[in-house]
Amino acid sequence: MSLSLKNLLAWLGAVWISFEFFWYEQYKLAGPTLVFERLSDWSGIPEQPFRLFVASMEIAAGALVLIPATQGFGALFAVGIMAGAIVFHLFTPLGVDPYGDGGQLFKEACFTLVVASIVAFLRREGLLALLNHVLQRMGFAPFRSS
Repeated sequence: MSLSLKNLLAWLGAVWISFEFFWYEQYKLAGPTLVFERLSDWSGIPEQPFRLFVASMEIAAGALVLIPATQGFGALFAVGIMAGAIVFHLFTPLGVDPYGDGGQLFKEACFTLVVASIVAFLRREGLLALLNHVLQRMGFAPFRSS
């Protein structure tokens, strides 16, 4: 894959991830939602802190994926967030279709997980460089890329 096509695909994916996260913040930040009310009832975690914690993680990932130096890390962060969302949809009373709309949220979580995985893969050199930087700061020997 050519460098320019790889770069274009990574940026298109990053824009999708940011759009997806930032779009849903209007609901999470405005007040209680059905999703977090159900998860709160099931888990016992108060709804507002739970909802605002998830919102803050999505805002962080959505911003990091738009910064060239942190795009790979932001994509991995998004993978983790979306994996968590999928697990909650599949293994809690939330279910795949909480709003009766054919599972739109679940489908978007799955798609965003795939897109974020692709962006992380395309930016793997930057991820390795970031890991090496962190390891060196901690006093460990860096990984060597082949």
